[in-house]
Amino acid sequence: MTICFIADLHLSANRPDITDCFLHFMSSEATQCDALYVLGDLFEMWIGDDDDNTFHRQIKSAFKALTDSGVPCFFIHGNRDFLIGKQFSRETGVMLLPEHTVIDLFGTPTLILHGDTLCTLDESYQRYRKKVHNPFIQWLFLRLPLAWRQAVGRKMRSGSSSSNQMKSYDIMDVTPQAVIDLMSEHRVNHMIHGHTHRPDVHDLTIDGQHATRTVLGDWYDQGSVLLCTPAGCQLQTRSFRAAEQNQPLQTQPHTYPGDS
Repeated sequence: MTICFIADLHLSANRPDITDCFLHFMSSEATQCDALYVLGDLFEMWIGDDDDNTFHRQIKSAFKALTDSGVPCFFIHGNRDFLIGKQFSRETGVMLLPEHTVIDLFGTPTLILHGDTLCTLDESYQRYRKKVHNPFIQWLFLRLPLAWRQAVGRKMRSGSSSSNQMKSYDIMDVTPQAVIDLMSEHRVNHMIHGHTHRPDVHDLTIDGQHATRTVLGDWYDQGSVLLCTPAGCQLQTRSFRAAEQNQPLQTQPHTYPGDS
């Protein structure tokens, strides 16, 4: 059995290299998995399920083909695509999960999330996040004309990029105590998340016990996949060039035992 985890693809029509790698992964590799988990920021921007352009239909078709083949697919919202909703789920067969979800990963209770809630030192972002996750504000925004929402989304993305350039490394990363607190709250010793774009496997101690935090990589320069089997988990990369040539290429920079 193999469970796949991906995050931070930031798919957009402006990056066909990422799209090609993703579609290659979906058609040639994800079909061999027993489940696929997407931990947020699948898209660079998502301003509502009614934004049914050609590019979005292409991505949705890839998910529909995967779920129709019998592979269950799960999604946790990221900070770029928190407006993905029930219509997207119906059209793709992808199941939407709460922002903090505990799964049984081959006998190991594992907390999965996007990861932005762990960046508690970034107070300005956390204030912004609280506002945009307000159900009433989302209800109002989704009733604006599509063209207006697209313009607002572009402006917000530009402002976010400028703001992030002024922030320090520590502020942009997770807060260690937030990690410990959340894992303790959910009584787990294994966490998987994305968001920070800093793929790695971190060892830590919680209540005197060994714990592991795995950070998924982004797809800006190459694909990033976490493969888990009963024997363990591996962070791997996928080459954009290999995808163009329809040939898989993978490296294994980090490994750790599945029962950590």
